[in-house]
Amino acid sequence: MKLTERMRELIQACFSGIWIESHEHSDAIAELSALCREHDWELMAWNVSQGLRRGGNHAEESASDPLTALRSLSAGGATEKPRLLVLENFHRFLGSPEIIQEVATAVLSGKIDRGFIVILSPTVQLPLELEKLFVVVEHQLPDRSQLLEIADGIATESGEMPSGTERDLVIDAATGLTRLEAENAFSLSLVRYSKLEPSAIWELKTQMLKKTGTLALHRGMESFEHLGGLDSLKSFTKRSLLRRSDVNGPRPKGALLLSPPGCGKSAFCKALGREVGRPVVVLDVGSLLGSLVGQSEERTRAALRTIDALAPCVCMIDEVEKAFAGMASQNDSGVSARMFGTFLSWLNDHQSDVYVVCTANDVQSLPPEFSRAERFDGVFFLDLPGRPQKDAIWSLYRSQFRLPHDQPLPDDEGWTGAEIKACCRLSALLDLPLSQAALNVVPVSKTSAESVERLRMWADGRCLSADSPGVFQLSNNKPKRRRNVTAKPSVN
Repeated sequence: MKLTERMRELIQACFSGIWIESHEHSDAIAELSALCREHDWELMAWNVSQGLRRGGNHAEESASDPLTALRSLSAGGATEKPRLLVLENFHRFLGSPEIIQEVATAVLSGKIDRGFIVILSPTVQLPLELEKLFVVVEHQLPDRSQLLEIADGIATESGEMPSGTERDLVIDAATGLTRLEAENAFSLSLVRYSKLEPSAIWELKTQMLKKTGTLALHRGMESFEHLGGLDSLKSFTKRSLLRRSDVNGPRPKGALLLSPPGCGKSAFCKALGREVGRPVVVLDVGSLLGSLVGQSEERTRAALRTIDALAPCVCMIDEVEKAFAGMASQNDSGVSARMFGTFLSWLNDHQSDVYVVCTANDVQSLPPEFSRAERFDGVFFLDLPGRPQKDAIWSLYRSQFRLPHDQPLPDDEGWTGAEIKACCRLSALLDLPLSQAALNVVPVSKTSAESVERLRMWADGRCLSADSPGVFQLSNNKPKRRRNVTAKPSVN
């Protein structure tokens, strides 16, 4: 629901205390001004630098005192026509008892006087005394139709606005930007290319996500051709993401990838985005933690809202079991548990076209509700590569590091793809044959043999296989001693 529609309902229902969470104050005030003109309502706006402005435009009163601004709402007495007082960044003044009391008084009297306190702020920081008096409204980021309007207003000359699929790519690149950021991105593209190009918009979006400190945008050149093996996982994810369906049809949710370290989970996530034409948004859960009470939970909700706005995309959360470590303990006063609960609810309920790929090395650290049905489309186990997968990986990295394909391979029993890559890189770096470079590689199947075997045994019959269709069966990947089932068991 748009901001104007939501505000019209709240004002007609006489919600006299409204908190709008927005980073785009000028656009929010412009929308409120249009709403007030349409219904013949009175609008006043105040901020500490410009003072009080009637109609939301020019400053008529230079009062920079917040108490004076609050009292101006009731100066005209009771009226049947609603009066709106929009206070920009007013959360900065809610540490004063006098101002808190004045706000509470204005909100309560507004039920009778038809005066409405509207606070515009990029964050919701309500004092305890005001929590029950305000309703919170989120000023949504622009949708595709609004972004298209902004683009049409900037690309006015012939040839500047592409058509068809190219125009869709431009709007895809701009999703998740604020209105000002979209205008800047479109203008930068016109200056650089004389037309709207997705690459310039992606550049600005990458910088925007870096500023958040919690999200990063990966747009590499990797594809499935740069990743050996994992045929079943590649086919499953690509088919679900590239299928053709109506808007109201089922949407893919994501995949949970389990494996020992070095088996290609992170590389697969990055390659998947390019393969299906979606950006890969990397969520750093550790950066969501804040020092203030409630800050971690608010950062989590803000990051998830941004990911929703970036749809369609692939969201990658690497080593998720470490990201939410401590969720079962109370050492952090339950912060990790609340963050994890928020994330679980979003996994199950979000309606945006976001494909979530989580990776984990230790499944026993995750609660069973994390991997239940309808949170992911499938839970895949990436086993240590077999002989066909190893041959494909060796061929891939020998070509990448320009190594002769005719030199013999070293003993690679128990090696992962990362260890094969390390061997090829060291061979090229040290100018050594592969057999000698392999002496510097100790596989994880030896350094962490117990944990690797424990994970493989847990995945037996519980996860889908990443290499072949169906459920992962340890007996199909690891030879076992044959047993004579017809022989009678010994009494000893």
